[in-house]
Amino acid sequence: MAASSFHRALGGGEDARTELVLLVLSSVVVALASSASAIDERNLTAGFVQVELTESNFKVQRPYDVPENQRYSYDNVTGVRTFLVYAGDKPFNTVTGTLPRTEVRLAGHDYSSGVWQFEGYGYVPTGTSGASVMQIHNEQGAAHATVLMLHVYNGTLRYYSGEAVEDRIYDRWFRLNVVHDVAASTVAVYVDGRRKFGASVIPSDSYYFKFGVYMQHHDVSPLMESRWRNITVYTKSTTSSATTCRRSWSSRWLLASLLLVITLAISI
Repeated sequence: MAASSFHRALGGGEDARTELVLLVLSSVVVALASSASAIDERNLTAGFVQVELTESNFKVQRPYDVPENQRYSYDNVTGVRTFLVYAGDKPFNTVTGTLPRTEVRLAGHDYSSGVWQFEGYGYVPTGTSGASVMQIHNEQGAAHATVLMLHVYNGTLRYYSGEAVEDRIYDRWFRLNVVHDVAASTVAVYVDGRRKFGASVIPSDSYYFKFGVYMQHHDVSPLMESRWRNITVYTKSTTSSATTCRRSWSSRWLLASLLLVITLAISI
C-alpha cells in the first residue's frame, strides 16, 4: 500500500476511505495468492513419509526375447537407470498383446488409500517420441489400466496424448513429482518443483507406479529411451492431508479476518 494513498484516506472523505479499502483488499488478494503458490511449490514432500525401497522393489519388464542387459542397465556409481525399447520389439511376455516396453514396476508398495507421491529425476534424449515414461497403473483386471500416463511426443511431455505438461523436455535432467490423492481421486504433476498439471481420475481398487519407456500408438520413433535416477516414493494418510488443508484454510481465514477488521475501522 502506498504511503501517500494511506495519508489521503486518513484525511479525506468517503471516496478516500473507499480507495483505502480497495488497496487493502488488493494486498490481501496478493497475500492469498502467494500463500496458495507456496503450498503448491515449496517443499512438495513436507508432511509425507519416505517409503523404504530396495533393489528388489525395482521389477524390470522388457521384451521377452532379449536379455535384460540389452534393454536395461543400472549404474551403481551414478545411480542412473537406462531404459531402451525399439518399435519392433516383442511384448514383455508371450501372453500379453500389449506394445513393447522396458519399464520398472515398483513392486511391494501397491496402495489403495492415502496420498502417494512418486519422485524421480528423468532424462529423455532427442529423438524419443511416442513413449510413456511414467504411469500410475491400476490393479490387474481393472476396468481402466491406468489413472495417469505421461507420454513424450516430439519433445513435449503430455498427459496421455492430450494436454501438454512440459515443453522442451529433451536432453536435460528434470525433477518429476506425481501426487495421487486416492480419497479425492485426483492426480497432480510437478516438474522442477512447479505444478504443471492436475486432474480428477476414475478410482480403482489399488495402484502402483511404473517408469521407463512404453511404446504408444502414434508419432513413434524407431528407438525410445529414458533415464532415471533418485527414485523415491512418499506417502501420508488422508487424515494427515486433511490437517494440512485445515492449516491452509486457517491462514486464509486469518487474512480474511484482518481485512474485515481494517474495513470496519476505516468505516467508523
